[in-house]
Amino acid sequence: MLKEEKYYFVYIATNHPRYTVLYTGITNNIFERQKQHEYKINKNSFTARYNINRVVHYETYNESIVAIGREKQIKSWSRQRKERLIDKYNPEWKDMIEESLK
Repeated sequence: MLKEEKYYFVYIATNHPRYTVLYTGITNNIFERQKQHEYKINKNSFTARYNINRVVHYETYNESIVAIGREKQIKSWSRQRKERLIDKYNPEWKDMIEESLK
């Protein structure tokens, strides 16, 4: 029996159009998580309160433990360092989920 391969996504999302808040998270379904943020499924969550609705960076991993380590690493960074990471791969800060569906 073949083992189904899982993917884990570490992502940085922000509030469009102001970009005043950066949120770092982890999920095994980046498309579903984007919808949850966009539609504010959990009305009392941090992402709902700050209108986090645009994924501007994500990385994919095959092992959850590696993804969790990366999420913790990014969370520990300064805002400036997170912005440099986003700028390196997405200088226009486009919505990466929306772009991937085109």
